[in-house]
Amino acid sequence: MIFVGEGALLRRAVTHAATRGHRVDLVCSADPLDAAAADAPHLAVADINAHAATLARACTDGIVWSLNNRQIFREPLLRADGLRILNIHNGLLPRHRGLPSVAVLFALLHGDTEYGATAHEVDAGIDTGPVLAEHRFPLGPEDRYHQVMLRSVRACQALFEQILPAVAAGRAHPAPGAGAGPSAYYGLRALDRIAAYRDHPAYARATDLGPFAAHAHEVARVLRPSRSP
Repeated sequence: MIFVGEGALLRRAVTHAATRGHRVDLVCSADPLDAAAADAPHLAVADINAHAATLARACTDGIVWSLNNRQIFREPLLRADGLRILNIHNGLLPRHRGLPSVAVLFALLHGDTEYGATAHEVDAGIDTGPVLAEHRFPLGPEDRYHQVMLRSVRACQALFEQILPAVAAGRAHPAPGAGAGPSAYYGLRALDRIAAYRDHPAYARATDLGPFAAHAHEVARVLRPSRSP
């Protein structure tokens, strides 16, 4: 199997797969250390789609995992023979499509009562492929951004570990009824609407990034008070 993504979530997933006896054929990320625990080859790429042939040759079981990955899979990788691309998405689909750093913010502003993680197949859309499994948790009236983000990262890891055996055995299939409901997409353009929520009763806790301010750069930049010239 091949892993594509960044950060601690990717590294933990690679480590977990390797310690469970799964062969890690390649890790595609910015940091070579992400592949160290599995003693696997590493590939640093700016555009994963330009390396479709490399991934197809390297993958021995046809499974490509996407975790904490901001690259969008496109042709010709999507139609590469024998590859099944699976994404562990931070958010419930289709309600929280797009960037998790933005989706968490609006989940709290919109009064969502649930958040979580979703495992889905990757298709030509953005977070639109068939849903295989979910890991849900409730959102309380006092939950703050950094608390929800931490719980969602943990949910992503738990969901990956839960679904890995079924995926490896070829037994993971779309879950009946999963992925239903209203769809919303939260990209960087959604941040243009933040100013309209400054008087919202949930604004303070929805924008309390805590330690995630160091990771959610685009959100932190928008929330940073403007300085006088």
